[in-house]
Amino acid sequence: MYSLCLNKPRSRSSKKLAFTIMDQNRDGFIDKADLRDTFAALGRLNVKNEELEDMVKEAPGPINFTVFLTMFGEKLKGTDPEETILNAFKIFDPEGKGHIKADYIKEMLMTQADRFSQEEINQMFAAFPPDVSGNLDYKNLCYVITHGEEKD
Repeated sequence: MYSLCLNKPRSRSSKKLAFTIMDQNRDGFIDKADLRDTFAALGRLNVKNEELEDMVKEAPGPINFTVFLTMFGEKLKGTDPEETILNAFKIFDPEGKGHIKADYIKEMLMTQADRFSQEEINQMFAAFPPDVSGNLDYKNLCYVITHGEEKD
């Protein structure tokens, strides 16, 4: 289940967004049917029942948002180091300011590689909004991805 969420960086608010996207029937819990629908939305239609059952069994009980956060946090311990993620963002920030124009990131996400839809862009910016100058603070975002909470 975790691998379904890791395609795009996530802050705590973004984890709520990921949970909401995966909770296809909007009942507040992620179950096998939700996972099957999420895989189908990603283009994988032939997921075996056993695979879905194994994913659900990773949780200690029904997967509500709190359980999802706990599971996500446990899995994050194996992600790339903060420096690696920062270096990926720095490609888009040659001046090293620590932020990227939201419009530029939007354009890149909608036109390159695994393209975001307008709805996904809206959801991303709702979960991790740009500052008043229209900048996305990727240094803070990287911190959230690797530590699970925002810097004070």
